[in-house]
Amino acid sequence: MNKELLIYLTITCIKIFIVFGMIQFMIISMIWFERKIMAHMQVRLGPMRVGPHGLLQPIADGIKLLFKEDIIPERANKFLFVLAPVMTLVPALITFAVIPFGDKIKIFGYSIDLVITDINVGFLYIFAVSSLGVYGVVMAGWASNNKYSLLGGIRSSAQMISYELTLGLSLIGVVMLTGSLSLVDIVNAQAKIWNIILQPIGFFIYVTSAFAEVNRTPFDLPEAESELVAGYHTEYSSMKFAMFFMAEYANMITVSAIAVTFFLGGWQGPFLPPVVWFMLKLSGCLFFFIWIRSTYPRLRYDQLMHFGWKFLLPLSLFNILITGLVMVIKG
Repeated sequence: MNKELLIYLTITCIKIFIVFGMIQFMIISMIWFERKIMAHMQVRLGPMRVGPHGLLQPIADGIKLLFKEDIIPERANKFLFVLAPVMTLVPALITFAVIPFGDKIKIFGYSIDLVITDINVGFLYIFAVSSLGVYGVVMAGWASNNKYSLLGGIRSSAQMISYELTLGLSLIGVVMLTGSLSLVDIVNAQAKIWNIILQPIGFFIYVTSAFAEVNRTPFDLPEAESELVAGYHTEYSSMKFAMFFMAEYANMITVSAIAVTFFLGGWQGPFLPPVVWFMLKLSGCLFFFIWIRSTYPRLRYDQLMHFGWKFLLPLSLFNILITGLVMVIKG
C-alpha cells in the first residue's frame, strides 16, 4: 500500500468517525431539545429533574431502555424482528457520506474536503439509500405478528412511497439549474444566490414531503396512537425500540441536511466558518420540525394520501416544467 493511499484512507476514516459521532451527539441532544422546546411552546417546564434543566434526561432514558427486558413475541419472525430496527436506523446514518458540511481546509500541508466522499451521482445515492428505510418499518410491522403493527407498516409503506416520489421530483429543479448530481457542485452553485429563491415551489414541496417521509406531525400516521397503539413498533422494547426512536431523529437530521444542501446554500455564508453556517442552518431546520409538531394536529389518512397524489405530485411536475421553460428562454 503506497503512502498516498494510506493517508487517504486514514483521513476518510477520521472523517467518518467525526461525522458519525456528531450525528449521535445531535440525536441525543434532539431528545432533550424537542421536549424542552415543546414544553415552552405549551407553557410547561419540560424535563427538569435529571441534571440542570433536565440536560441529563437523554442519558437517563438510554440507561432505562438499556436495562429494560428485551421481549420478542413468541410467534414473531425472530430474524426479521431483530433486523428491522437496524434497517431503519442505518440508511439514515450512511446518507451523510455525500453531504458536504464545509469547504476545503489544510492540515499539515494536506488539503482536506469537508465531505466524506464527493461522488458525481450523490443525488442518486441519497435516494437509493434513504429508500431502504421503508423496508425496516414494513419488516417490523410484519415480523411482529400483530395486526396493529402490520397496519402501521402498511400505512407507512404507502405513505413513504407516495411522498418519496414528490420528494425526489422537488429536487429535480435544483439539479436542472446546477447541471450536476454532485452535492458539492450544488452547494458551490449557490455562492451568489440560494436555491430557495430560485425554487420556492420546490422548497415547499420538499419540506412538506420530508415531514411525511420521516413520519412527523401532521403526517405521523404510521404511529397514530389513537388507533394503532404506536403502530409498527408496538411489540418492541429495550434497545430495539431505542433504535426506532433514534432512527426518527436521524431521519430528521438527514432530511434537514439535504434541505440545507439543496436549498439553503449548504455551508455558504459570510463572516462565520463554513461548518458553523452549516450547523446553524441545520439547527434552524430541526427547530422548524419541532415548531410544526407543537402547532398542527394530525391529518386523516385519506387526507394525507389525497394531498400527496392530487396536489403535491401535479405541483412538482408543474415546477419542473416551469424550471425547464425558464432555462430554455434564458438560453
